[in-house]
Amino acid sequence: MIKVQEQDFDVGGELAAMADGKTDIGAVVSFTGLVRDGGGSIRKMTLEHYPAMTEKRLAELEAAARKRWPLDEVLIIHRHGELSPGDRIVLVATASAHRQAAFEACNYLIDWLKTEAPFWKLEETQLGETWVDAHDGDAAAAARWK
Repeated sequence: MIKVQEQDFDVGGELAAMADGKTDIGAVVSFTGLVRDGGGSIRKMTLEHYPAMTEKRLAELEAAARKRWPLDEVLIIHRHGELSPGDRIVLVATASAHRQAAFEACNYLIDWLKTEAPFWKLEETQLGETWVDAHDGDAAAAARWK
């Protein structure tokens, strides 16, 4: 399931709903990403996206993960709009009968979200506004899945 939304999300509630009543799930692995303050320099971050493009790309990433691992459930929630340091920005959760598949799929999705998800991030600092690109480390992490 993919959700692209402005509003915050309840991590515990989302994970509980994901596994509720499903007795064949043996593992749920999740990652929650937060807006960092950059050592106190970031005042806010604004995420922009083109909805049709973003949802299509996230669906492709989910399908690729489901093809590689035996997953029972996948959840990707990504926020857009204006966010402050400490705010939740992304939740990725994977559920499988076995933990290894859930761990690997969750890592895979996060690595690809950092480099392939069409979100544009504008950071506001004391020095002004800057568009943020993916870091070299993000690209290297995603490349390991090729």
